[in-house]
Amino acid sequence: MQEFTTSADPTTRPPAPEVLRYTAFSTDPAGGNPAGVVLDATGLDEREMLAIAADVGYSETAFLVPGEGGLDVRYFSPLAEVTFCGHATIASAVARAERHGGGNLTYRTAAGPVEVRTERAPDGSWRATLTSVAPRTVALAVEDLRTLLDVLGWSPDDLDPDLPPRTAYAGAWHPVLAARTRERLAALDYDLATLGELMAERGWTTVDLVHRQDERTFHARNPFPPGGVVEDPATGAAAAALGGYLREGGHVEVPATVTVLQGHDMGRPSVLEVAIPADPAAGIAVTGTAVAIPAA
Repeated sequence: MQEFTTSADPTTRPPAPEVLRYTAFSTDPAGGNPAGVVLDATGLDEREMLAIAADVGYSETAFLVPGEGGLDVRYFSPLAEVTFCGHATIASAVARAERHGGGNLTYRTAAGPVEVRTERAPDGSWRATLTSVAPRTVALAVEDLRTLLDVLGWSPDDLDPDLPPRTAYAGAWHPVLAARTRERLAALDYDLATLGELMAERGWTTVDLVHRQDERTFHARNPFPPGGVVEDPATGAAAAALGGYLREGGHVEVPATVTVLQGHDMGRPSVLEVAIPADPAAGIAVTGTAVAIPAA
């Protein structure tokens, strides 16, 4: 493991932080979305956190600094800091619960406070639930939609007319595009550099591509060029944003719980449970399991 320090004087150098590796939204280490976890990042600065995230190499690493009344949490991809990351929240909460027991926590993130609850599932595995900041959606500009479709190789006819394109937020921004067919969603092929440039300009974290299988089941894929990866196999922040999108657009009868199936097309199946309260100002609750990834 690479050693990261905060002092050039070896006599005062703090110990290298313990970096854990967990996968979220699966009980199988070969499934879900891997995340790095640093349960005590006290003393690390932004440069060091970014270096650790790059060394870990996963789409996100969560850095927790314990404090009075909660935890200060920052999230880094190998390339940059992001305001909020759902799968790293689930992974870090389970990692912490395994060491300190379950219960309720407040994650103080750049997007705002996120309430997190950890508990044992009936099969003995740990589950975590995050409740997002208040979600919202805005129109997706016509030119941005045209560019997205072009980069993805989609046509307007590929879109589900019952789920119109929007840009949704629940801690991070994601354009939401709904595919008319599962086959269209499965055939993901895009220009990484071009989409990455557009997303950087617009401040989008992932693109949330979805297909509605039925009223309570969605398949999702999330291109993530800002994180340096072609696709994210499970995206809690996008699932929360999708929940807000569905509520605001009247696409589900609330309160509702929907299941998001993600990662299957890339061989890392993931299951995300999304609870959508009726209150239009309430955060969206995303629940999932997590499990440690064995050392290679």
